[in-house]
Amino acid sequence: MIKFFLMVNKQGQTRLSKYYEHVEINKRTLLETEVIKSCLSRSNEQCSFIEYKDFKLIYRQYAALFIVVGVNDTENEMAIYEFIHNFVEVLDDYFSRVSGPSHTQASPYRAASPTCFQAGNQSSRCLC
Repeated sequence: MIKFFLMVNKQGQTRLSKYYEHVEINKRTLLETEVIKSCLSRSNEQCSFIEYKDFKLIYRQYAALFIVVGVNDTENEMAIYEFIHNFVEVLDDYFSRVSGPSHTQASPYRAASPTCFQAGNQSSRCLC
């Protein structure tokens, strides 16, 4: 079961947070700080699954944006990892439709794919 969903930039600023279990506001801030530090401190070669306290963190990096999902111990990590990617594809599709076919700038999500980031080929446009 998903406990929370975070979108965070490389500077550690939370851009979106959604909790699916009640967590007090002061504890959310502490939790987000610790989770963000855990993800940002890892290199690209390390696994994207982290055991953290009584749950797991699954994250993916898209350019300067990290998407982190906290789940319970029984959740399938690869399913959540794929869920994150599907979520980004939906955002990409939705926002490219909103801008219309005459819009000449590339979508920030499409240009920020994991392979593009790993090759050091970051987009000049970012939502972070």
